[in-house]
Amino acid sequence: MIPEGDIAPEHWLAQGFAERAAKWARERGATKEAVTIVQEAAYRTSVATSSGHVCVPLGEIEWPSGIDASTARQHLLETHVIGTPEAPSNLPLILDDENRLYLHRYFDYERRFAARLMHFARAPLDGVASGPLRSRLNALFGRNAERFPGRLDWQKVAVALAMLRRLTIISGGPGTGKTTTIVNLLICLLEQDPECRIALAAPTGKAAARMLDAIRAQSAALPPEIVARLPGDPFTIHRLLGMLPSGEFLHHAGNPLPIDVLVVDEASMLDLALAARLFEAVPDAARVILLGDKDQLAAVEAGAVFSEICADPTLSAAIRERLAEITGIAAERIAPPTATDATPLHDSVVWFRDNFRFAPDSGIGRLAAEINAGDAERTLTWLRSQTNSSVTWLEDATRVPQAATMMRAHDAYAVYLDAVRSAPTDRGTIFSAFARFRVLCAERQGPRGVSGINDALARWFREALAHPLDPGPRFPWYPGRPVMILRNEYVLKLFNGDVGIVLPNDDGDLMVHFADADGMFRAIAPARLPEHDTAFAMTVHKAQGSEFDDVMLMLPAQRSRVVARELLYTAVTRARQRVVIVGDADVLAHGIDARTSRHSGLIERLRGSLASDQGDCGRFSS
Repeated sequence: MIPEGDIAPEHWLAQGFAERAAKWARERGATKEAVTIVQEAAYRTSVATSSGHVCVPLGEIEWPSGIDASTARQHLLETHVIGTPEAPSNLPLILDDENRLYLHRYFDYERRFAARLMHFARAPLDGVASGPLRSRLNALFGRNAERFPGRLDWQKVAVALAMLRRLTIISGGPGTGKTTTIVNLLICLLEQDPECRIALAAPTGKAAARMLDAIRAQSAALPPEIVARLPGDPFTIHRLLGMLPSGEFLHHAGNPLPIDVLVVDEASMLDLALAARLFEAVPDAARVILLGDKDQLAAVEAGAVFSEICADPTLSAAIRERLAEITGIAAERIAPPTATDATPLHDSVVWFRDNFRFAPDSGIGRLAAEINAGDAERTLTWLRSQTNSSVTWLEDATRVPQAATMMRAHDAYAVYLDAVRSAPTDRGTIFSAFARFRVLCAERQGPRGVSGINDALARWFREALAHPLDPGPRFPWYPGRPVMILRNEYVLKLFNGDVGIVLPNDDGDLMVHFADADGMFRAIAPARLPEHDTAFAMTVHKAQGSEFDDVMLMLPAQRSRVVARELLYTAVTRARQRVVIVGDADVLAHGIDARTSRHSGLIERLRGSLASDQGDCGRFSS
């Protein structure tokens, strides 16, 4: 039921929307009981959407006494303010046949995205000559065959599949070879068509920059003529689409992107609305390759798009025979894992499960696997017996982190502190030192959240540095302060997630310096920055698309709904070398047991899009 009394500020919009829906129902002659039902439904649907769900099942709403989902459905449809997929009209809410209730806008996004996905999944491609491509793949993946004789090379299979399909979705954790795969795919595409227009994109600026760095590192040994044709400027998705001052995008269905291939990295961070608008801006004849990790956290906004579209890695007998022709791998050996849910996107999805960075028995690799397996007791037993220095568990459950815990963070930031103190003009060294370590928090507020940890580390850092240009604790700007941008500012070319460091310029004025993709640095006055925060610590969500040598994961002192398996896995896999988990056994165990569940009908919409076009739903938002 809608809470009585004061409603949390973040739910004021939902309350207002619910009151409007009730008013419309009354004006259309709905009964008093039906008005009550639609008001409750509108409130719960709006709240669910703001919590990351695309829809809400009627069976999960707490109805008044005597009302169940079936009765609620009857009342809702009688109000004439609820549409259906077959007759959406311009009504504020949509109720589908499976009793999923949507805000109209999100049903529209889901339907449109499903239609575009199925277009690319079903669109035919010109024939591929098996012989030349097979020879090229054998050369590109020859090292894999030498290093891992007898092992099925799923990277090679993924490239072959992408040469046959307009839609390819690749899921794999850090170290599973996604970047190697993309570089080899780009080589194949450019050799097939030297004029191929390729766009590289990612949801955040940091992820886009990391994508470019990884591709450059992988392509160092390639012939210069191939390197010269590789795409050299990765985009954030918003920049690729061309964000206009109105909030709309320059590129859309009526003005598609001028590209032949779109490669999107860190696609697990895509929310439903952005995914729909991105796919509508891709030309019908283009290829789309999505890369991500289906086990990571979903986007902050509504939807768990990537994990849903990755659900079915099934390959049909026909496609396996074609892949065998191209790769030289026997068709019977190309046996994908079992689908978690059957979807129409089979023949488009590949899962990478072999990790080339972490051995199966390595600390970080083992911990990530244990978390994903969901056996909390076994994971805690293993952590308690762990002697490998790459994984440490500090059973610190006090409200304020213990002194020993904070000392670990101080020691980890000591190299950065020394770099700011001893080489204040060597920005490359300072940025490299800062990039080595990060504290990741599950929550934003509280002494164990981002705000509390940043305050504590900032006090320690300023006192330890004692820089002559530090104006004192009453002032927020001091040498060495790291800041993270929280809102895109296109004029300044600053994007959500970008990290800058406060350092003196040649005149001794404190400026915030940002690293550009070409290795140079830009200095921006603090007063010009968009919304930002100190960045000694960040949320696990904000860390997506980033990697650090060392990570400290700070869990809440008590159980929290935000601590779930996906968050733990995402945090642990941000570390290349070492991870320290700080938290109580009960909090950690509860998080391993809990899975993040987001309500959606995307797979149902994918199945539905195989039938006739459902028409233009229009738009309506709360």
